Amino acid sequence: MGEAEGTFTDAELNRAVEALSDPERFRAAEARVTRAAPQLQRVLDEALATGGWLGQAQAQQVRQAAGHDDPADRMAAISALLTEEARIGMLVGVAVGWELARELELDTDLD
Repeated sequence: MGEAEGTFTDAELNRAVEALSDPERFRAAEARVTRAAPQLQRVLDEALATGGWLGQAQAQQVRQAAGHDDPADRMAAISALLTEEARIGMLVGVAVGWELARELELDTDLD
């Protein structure tokens, strides 16, 4: 691990991200996530709600995107909204996964 517990050098992070490109390794990770999906979905939903990404703000953005008179503008606005929501969901999901890994590491250290 990097200089201090919980920190990683850029090289370590790059190696780890590169390792995820191995299809077999990714399938194994996907299987583990699938087993934990219901609990992870709840944590992700709570994190998104707490961060203000769901609820009234989201509804307002949907109304604005859907309210464009020009179909091309409406499609562009909806596409941009979906892209942004996917990006935010992925970033929050990574944060949840990172913290899950840290918790699992802490549990292992206590054993």
